[in-house]
Amino acid sequence: MANENVEFQVYNSMTRQKEVFVPKEPGKVKMYVCGVTSYDYSHIGHARAYVAFDLLYRYLKYLGYEVVYVRNFTDVDDKIIRRANECGEDPTALSGRYCEEFLKDMDDLQCLRPTHQPRVTEHMEQIKEMIDKIITNGCAYAVNGDVFFSVDSFPEYGRLSGRKLEDNRAGERVEVDARKRNPADFALWKAAKPGEPSWESPWGLGRPGWHIECSAMSSHYLTHSFDIHGGGMDLTFPHHENEIAQSCAACPDSNISYWMHNGFVNIDDEKMSKSLGNFFTIREVTRLYHPLALRYFLLGNHYRSPVNYSISQIEIASDSVFKIYQTLYDAEEALSAFQQGTETATNVRGRLSPQAQECIKNLRNELRTKLSDDLHTPTILNAALQDALKVMNSCSTILRKKQKQQHPSAALAITELLREVKAVLDVLGLLAGSTYAEVLQQFKERALIRAELTEEDVLRAIEERALARKNKDFARGDQIRTALALKGISLMDIVGTTETVWRPARPEQEQPAAPAQPNQSAAALQQEQPAAPSQQMPPTANPQQEQPAAQL
Repeated sequence: MANENVEFQVYNSMTRQKEVFVPKEPGKVKMYVCGVTSYDYSHIGHARAYVAFDLLYRYLKYLGYEVVYVRNFTDVDDKIIRRANECGEDPTALSGRYCEEFLKDMDDLQCLRPTHQPRVTEHMEQIKEMIDKIITNGCAYAVNGDVFFSVDSFPEYGRLSGRKLEDNRAGERVEVDARKRNPADFALWKAAKPGEPSWESPWGLGRPGWHIECSAMSSHYLTHSFDIHGGGMDLTFPHHENEIAQSCAACPDSNISYWMHNGFVNIDDEKMSKSLGNFFTIREVTRLYHPLALRYFLLGNHYRSPVNYSISQIEIASDSVFKIYQTLYDAEEALSAFQQGTETATNVRGRLSPQAQECIKNLRNELRTKLSDDLHTPTILNAALQDALKVMNSCSTILRKKQKQQHPSAALAITELLREVKAVLDVLGLLAGSTYAEVLQQFKERALIRAELTEEDVLRAIEERALARKNKDFARGDQIRTALALKGISLMDIVGTTETVWRPARPEQEQPAAPAQPNQSAAALQQEQPAAPSQQMPPTANPQQEQPAAQL
């Protein structure tokens, strides 16, 4: 493996600095990530968190670690009960249904399933046992069926968030309750209310508070001492702060080496919020854009940085992933055709060109170097990977042309580059389980949805344009091409033939001038020409500009 001496560093929210990652047990990693409260479809903020920690999971496995990854479901909570009452549905049934919907979204985003996915309702005994230990150790107290954690019993409270106890005012994040010894005390167990789900306990019928569940389940699966605890920055206080306090109260030896937090998601430079009307679920986005486009967009930003989601940005990401898959498809097609035309179909021979060797070296080095620097993904997507795709395009073109003396070297370069590029995409979670052709078709289907067209509509338009050009009605032909381009459908005239194909593209901005040649990525598209306006039309220097697609 390239750059094996590069040390993996992660940013530790507890120490507020990057640190070399050293697991508690050599060769093994234990990791816990806070999961969703399952009462609705998950939003792109959830996508941001779980793509980030899926990348961490994948990279740890790539480095050779044996990883136990735990991500929980909160399936009993005030929000769940409230939503169930609104829908007239059983809370357990409602939360169970949305747990399954969440898993579908994660599968679409190529997030690997964690080792364990515990649910609160299935771990009541562990939760009650931990609460009992905290009370026994003098760090919690029961009042009329409720149990509260005493923050005064934990002098280090606030060390993760940097907040001082006196800064926590009653009513901010912590429910005001006159029965509390300190207004900042938080609930470990809540006494049952009429009509709510409840369980028997030493303190009466009730259910867990929010924070205790993660402490109980993480210690159950990973013990009180493990390597990584992750979640969104919004969980730093009070959730993770409270986890630390109650875990240490239950077991003084409780210790987590690295706390990791991902950044927020903004929508068009504004905080994502239902009240602002800019709140998008994962399902809403992936209906219009391929899930790989959303993942690519998220990976295009460092996981700790704030992400600004916009239609223009997801359009760019969608176009980039389409080009990657078109390149992979073209390379395999060209290689397959070459092998079928040779006697050594299964044995590609030749000398790997210096250019291909350099691409492979850079791909390996960049993957290891950048991801080992606290999972820095943006550079990987925009440098060595793009160089490798360009070389693959060139080699695919060589195989399709009559440059036989270069065929063996080009075929070997494609074979080796395909292996390396797929390895990089796999670590990044951008390698789909479907065939390249299937993925490309999925991109086209979503482009048609965005354009509010069917494929039959596009094919009819292509036929109409061909007839117009045949009849020298170039103005009409240009009008058809432009109308489709405005909707994100790009027509490509294949050189040397009368065939025209289409592909998704970033929508052009409406303007009378003809667009400049777009930068093609896929090898097949290199042999194609964008459906150009008639040469009788005046030339223009104005480049293509994007037109944001209709809002979700």
